[in-house]
Amino acid sequence: MFKKNFSRRAFIKQSSLASIGSALSLGLVPSLFASINKAAQTPAILGGPAAWDTRKWPKWPVWNPETDEKRVLEVLRSGVWSRAAVVTEFEKEWAAALDAKRSLAVANGTNALIVALNQFNIRGGDEVLVPPYTFIATVQAVLANGAMPVFVDIDPQTFQMDPAKIEAKITPRTKAILPVHILGLPADMDRIMAIAKKHNLVVIEDACQAHLAEINGKKVGTIGHAGCFSFQNSKNLPIGEAGAIVSNDDAFMDRCFSYQNLGLPYGSVVGSVGTGSIREGTKVRLTEYQAAIGLAQLKRLDAQTTTRNQNAAYLKSQIENIPGIIPYKLYDNVTRGAFHLFAFRYKKEDFKGLSREDFLKALRAEGIPCASGYTTLNNQPFLKEVFQSKNYQKIYPKEMLDYNKYLEQNKCPENDRICNEEAVWFTQNLLLGTKSDMSAIAAAIEKTHKNADKIKKAAKI
Repeated sequence: MFKKNFSRRAFIKQSSLASIGSALSLGLVPSLFASINKAAQTPAILGGPAAWDTRKWPKWPVWNPETDEKRVLEVLRSGVWSRAAVVTEFEKEWAAALDAKRSLAVANGTNALIVALNQFNIRGGDEVLVPPYTFIATVQAVLANGAMPVFVDIDPQTFQMDPAKIEAKITPRTKAILPVHILGLPADMDRIMAIAKKHNLVVIEDACQAHLAEINGKKVGTIGHAGCFSFQNSKNLPIGEAGAIVSNDDAFMDRCFSYQNLGLPYGSVVGSVGTGSIREGTKVRLTEYQAAIGLAQLKRLDAQTTTRNQNAAYLKSQIENIPGIIPYKLYDNVTRGAFHLFAFRYKKEDFKGLSREDFLKALRAEGIPCASGYTTLNNQPFLKEVFQSKNYQKIYPKEMLDYNKYLEQNKCPENDRICNEEAVWFTQNLLLGTKSDMSAIAAAIEKTHKNADKIKKAAKI
């Protein structure tokens, strides 16, 4: 009789070892090990061993009590929790990390975009060019200021707004371009800035996923007229909820500070009630304890970014020759990525017609967390709801608020294909692992490719 704690797995392992010993004495090793190797190549979704253990992936966010908690506890015990010296310190450190003149911390990345657009006087009646492959906050920031988002389709190789398609979208109402360094991969800022200069347009970089990414050695977020960052919990610099605006334009930054602080003059301290406001404003200030968390996270950001870049390059080299796998492409002038996400395009025709959904299921069974990413943004119901609002009805002519006409004018076929059929993501914490981790991802994809027909047949049962 088995002992109570002697598992079936342990019994099989012991029996297998005994079999190997017998095989050695009988000279049967080659055929035995060929059989074992063949079994190891059976996809996990079909009953084979998983390529990796999900428990081995780096956890996120990183928090080291020994080094990180002292400052946070000091702030909590001080009783000074509203914006004060620690927020100012974080702003200076973040600006220095980007080689920017000024930084302003706010409640989140969404509000960083809202404030920046507002203080460049982007308002009702204006159009802002945006990519369709982005988080919804990019577009909602435009709508929050009463402006109209106009979608520019993407370059499928880079996932970024395609500069070749920008000028066709410019009208007399166009006031700004809002490129998004999506996935932490820089957009083609050289071409975008040249177009903006030609048409006298403001450029606000949505760098919410692109901490420390660079073009020609210059940090993204500092190339346009302003840059916006997010420090939400999944981001490469996590604070929970927070964001920042950066710019070298002092007058603009003074206005942003005032606007996010109830319209009080730049430099007004929290709690000031007798100063009087000088402009319309809102209140999206950062707290002291959030800033203390940010200062702790900032200390390791550069090293983590280097690790992500190294692992992304290695993983790309391991999978780019697998038929049906087309990894991201960086523009030639990109000197550093942020790799908030590692993305590639999946071509099901090279996987025996295996759907992307079933491909993802197969990878997850191998212990590889993955996702299909964004759904199409340029045709979501929230746009129609905004067009029907009282404000938009008063600001825009009827033909501009014809939702069906808007959908027709804002078609983005490249984005549709990426969202609906091709995109596959790995989150940034996976890229903080080891080369063995990257090899496990590659092995899982290779195993799925070799067995695509079997997986497809099993999925239909």
